[in-house]
Amino acid sequence: MTALAKDYPRGCHVPSHRHRRGQLIYAASGVMQVTTREGIWIVPPQRSLWIPIGMPHEIQMEGRVAVRMLYLDRATSAPFGAHCRVLAVSSLLRELVLAAVQAYSERDAATMHLAMPLLLHALHNADEAPFRIPVPSDPRLRKACQRLLDDASRPDTLEQLATRVGASSRTLARLFESELRMSFVRWRQHVRLARAISQMSLGRPIKTVAREAGYASCSAFCSMFHRIIGASPTEYLRQVEGRPAL
Repeated sequence: MTALAKDYPRGCHVPSHRHRRGQLIYAASGVMQVTTREGIWIVPPQRSLWIPIGMPHEIQMEGRVAVRMLYLDRATSAPFGAHCRVLAVSSLLRELVLAAVQAYSERDAATMHLAMPLLLHALHNADEAPFRIPVPSDPRLRKACQRLLDDASRPDTLEQLATRVGASSRTLARLFESELRMSFVRWRQHVRLARAISQMSLGRPIKTVAREAGYASCSAFCSMFHRIIGASPTEYLRQVEGRPAL
């Protein structure tokens, strides 16, 4: 296991790259947007992202981000699978990751040796979160999706997006269904939800998050949130905070 720490300024972009080891990427503070061929993940401090060996990925920092990374060799990576996975970060897992980073930087082999079995055990038992935004391959659909990713609060209709990308609204609707397996409205909801969870995790008021997500009222936002997550924003935050010291 290799453990590294790196701090990035607001808006920093890490171009597409890949690793010869499996990687766990975790933001001790700040929010990342990680893009791979399997999807887009908006990763707040309560979550980490497992990236398998050889998976190309790029990272966009939303604000200042303190990234902590673990790299696992092929044998150690194998149980975590060959696909990207979002893993919940418990207070124990968080402290173990931070301790491993510190021990590795200080060349403290004894601490690394003692911490590694417990760290791997915590990773194996981490809850998996289904927060993935599918990405398209069609250039017209990719352009439309990027516009919404850049600003999820945009009130653009499907017809307006279609005009911007040079396609008919019927074609764009078909592409959403065929490539992303969901409607335009549902895909935008997923983007807005991911953004909202990230902002709430940083302490932003729910009313402000709802407005910035493009909702005319807090109740409409809370209704969407409950429909998809199964809990209200307040209940969700209470559940997260119930996992000590996140």
